[in-house]
Parts: sequence; structure tokens; C-alpha cells
Amino acid sequence: MSAAAEPSPATAHAAKALTGSVRVPGDKSISHRSLMFGGLAAGQTRIAGLLEGEDVLRTGEAMKAMGAVITRTNEEWIVEGTGNGALLEATEPLDFGNAGTGSRLTMGLVGTYDMETTFTGDASLSKRPMKRILDPLREFGTQIVSMAEGERMPLTLRGPKRAAPITYRVPMASAQVKSAVLLAGLNVPGVTTVIEPVMTRDHTEKMLAGFGAQIEVETDGEGVRHIRLLGEPKLTGRAIQVPGDPSSAAFPLVAALIVPGSDITIENVLMNPTRTGLIDTLLEMGGSIELLNRRDAGGEDVADLRVRHSDLKGVSVPPERAPFMIDEYPVLAVAAAFAEGETVMNGLDELRVKESDRLTATADGLKSNGVTCVEGEDFLRVTGTPGGKGIGGGTVATHLDHRIAMAFLVLGFAAEKPVTVDDRAMIATSFPEFMDLMASLGAEIE
Repeated sequence: MSAAAEPSPATAHAAKALTGSVRVPGDKSISHRSLMFGGLAAGQTRIAGLLEGEDVLRTGEAMKAMGAVITRTNEEWIVEGTGNGALLEATEPLDFGNAGTGSRLTMGLVGTYDMETTFTGDASLSKRPMKRILDPLREFGTQIVSMAEGERMPLTLRGPKRAAPITYRVPMASAQVKSAVLLAGLNVPGVTTVIEPVMTRDHTEKMLAGFGAQIEVETDGEGVRHIRLLGEPKLTGRAIQVPGDPSSAAFPLVAALIVPGSDITIENVLMNPTRTGLIDTLLEMGGSIELLNRRDAGGEDVADLRVRHSDLKGVSVPPERAPFMIDEYPVLAVAAAFAEGETVMNGLDELRVKESDRLTATADGLKSNGVTCVEGEDFLRVTGTPGGKGIGGGTVATHLDHRIAMAFLVLGFAAEKPVTVDDRAMIATSFPEFMDLMASLGAEIE
């Protein structure tokens, strides 16, 4: 959304038992990559279950601007790709709106092309640091023609006449950085290597292999992953079924755990082990979450989740789990607000460079609704109130962040007093069906 758009507040009220079965939208990470890899591959890619949120559609528009043909039928999206190495120079800046994943991965994709590409975004995205992507691109020989202060958007890249492969050790746990380097390596002869000390979501590696890239992953004795990609592969279009997004499923899941009497089923949720940190944590807290009908869908593990109201207990979440649930900490903090005792979350420094400073935004939202918490540089401690007595009554500043907005609406479903978020508009970036889906389970939002 534009920073100048009129805010649209929303207020969540205490809900009676949530019941029913729902499906959440397609996984955001896989949806971005489906359009990108399909747009790059030769031939046709057919995508069912694509997340049709604003962020993903911006990635689709960027690929169209560089030569891909993308159309939507009643049942699926059809992508006619350019062929690897054959992207065209965009005639206009690529406007990614609020899409951090789309913009950063596309920077990697075009960074080794001998052409000039300009990236812009909304007020929120323009505040996010891009240095972590630009540093490895510089090693490939990419020139940063122009950029805003602090290595931020708007920025313009110019790829080298002929790039050489690199070996890059990712300095932080970031699937976006890893993926950007691998995508840059697609247009470079020879082997590009990414060294990943802490494993992050592995959709890029799995999906590139599915499109025909020669990619191998080796884990050494210390658990460090070495990912090697042979450059200039022929990528071939394929059919993709996008499973439900576990980051979106997190909201009805936590809502059912904290609203008394609730019993819901969330169907077709991605269960990739690099994405299930929240479920692991909620199970440790005593959450009643059953994984039903586990199955394979296009190389990814999926399941239906039956979730029932539970008496949660505070736990300490280890920092090494952060890469597997980085987007879910705001809604975990909401669950912790209703748990017995203290929940301690460590290793949260990456939250400060999301759509907002999510660590501070989460802490401020909790405090404004009467929840006791302590924010540190890279940790959050939340003291819960079982039953939610005294919780609520505040207005939460969302800072244009969709996950902050949804997390605190979930807080309102179980709080004693209503909870208001200052804007609901940006929820459409990742979960446009959120309001209707929660209402179908019995939640009340006005």
C-alpha cells in the first residue's frame, strides 16, 4: 500500500469458540519462486494454488517486464518463460511495493545480466537494508549505479559484461541472501558456491533442482551446508502445486489455541522442516495440534492440522530455531500472552530488518494491551495471563506490517477487551482472505 493511503483501522473482539475447517492461501515463499523460476525457464510452467497477494503479484509483474508471459485461468497461472540467460532489460523501474522477498531475489536474478535494472518500493520497503544482497553481487562484478542513503531503494544495478562465479559464506541466517546468490549464479559459467552456517528454508534449492538445475548440497561435520550450483543450466517449465503457507496458518492456529472451546482444522499446510519452528514451539507449550493426512505434494511434505484450545505454558525458545520461524514470532508472542509463566524468545535480531522493526513493534503492541514483556536487543520475554483477564483495550501501531496487524487482531479474539490495529490495508500483501477466513471460524472483526 502507499504510505499516503488513508488508514483503515480494524478492531477484534473476544470470540466464542472457533470451529470449522479452512484452507489458507498458498505459501508465499514458494509462490514468489514459482513465478520467478517459471518466468526464467524454457517452455510452460503451470501453477495451481498460487498466493494471489500483492507481494507475489509484484514479482509476477517484474518477470513480465523482463519478457515472461504470465496469464491466469480459472484454475491456475500459466507462465511462458524466456529461457535461462534470456531475460530482457526492463524499460521502466520494477516497483515491488512491500515485497522484500520478491525484490531481493530479483536483484540476485538480474545482478549478473549485462543490463541496467532499477528497483523501487513503498515507504516500508524503502526503509529496509539491501546491503546484505548488494555485497555478494559486488563480488560477481555487479555495479550499483545509484541507490538511496544507507544502501536502500530506489536503487539501480548494472551487471558485468561477463560474470565469474564466486564462493560466498552467508554472514547471517537469511534464505533471501542465499537465494539471491544462487539466482545470480544461474547466469554465470562455472560453479557458484554458497556456504550456509545455519540452515534456512530450502525452497530455492529444491525448486531449482525441480526445474532442471544441477545443484548439490553437502553438509560437513560441523553442520555447515555447502550448496554448489553449476551455472548456465537449461531450466524447463513444470507443473507446480503450491501448498498452504505455514506463516499464514499461524494466525488461525494460535487463535484456536487461545480462544476457549475452539476446535478447527487447517487443511493442506506445508510441513517443510525448515518452516515448522512455530508448531514445534507451540507443542512444547502444551498446544493440542494434531498432524493428519500427512502426504507428499510435489516434493514437499504437507498435512492437515487439527487445533484445539489448550492451556499453554511458557517456554524458552532456543535461538537456533529462529531461522525456522522468523516470521511467526509476533503471533507466538500473542500465544505467550495467554500462557502460564514466562516465554523467552532469543536470537531475534533478524526481526529488526523485516517490514518493520518487528521486535519493537511486537513489544509495543503487547505493552499497549496490558501484557507484561521485556524487549532486549535480540530477545523478547513475555509474561502470560491465562484466561486473558485485563488484556486488551489498546491500539497497535502496525508500521505498514501485515504480520503485526494480523497477530494483534488474533490477540483481540481472546483478550478481555477489544484490540484495535491502526491499519488493516497491508494485510492484503500476504493474506487477502484473512478477515473472511477468521470470520468463517466465528471470529468478530469490525
